[in-house]
Amino acid sequence: MGALAWLIIPAVAAVLASMWALWAARAPKSAGDPASLAEHQRFLAAMERTTAAPGAAPTDRLGR
Repeated sequence: MGALAWLIIPAVAAVLASMWALWAARAPKSAGDPASLAEHQRFLAAMERTTAAPGAAPTDRLGR
């Protein structure tokens, strides 16, 4: 019975690994969701805006 367990464990691991490989290699979903694309455009617009006052001198990352 012990020998059977040593044979079943790698067989189950191989089946699980192959199932995971099939799942990982599936085709990506399309990105055609208009709400998602609009949200991304709003995010890009917000990242382009500045929070500094007009005419303020730019500072480095340390605030100098």
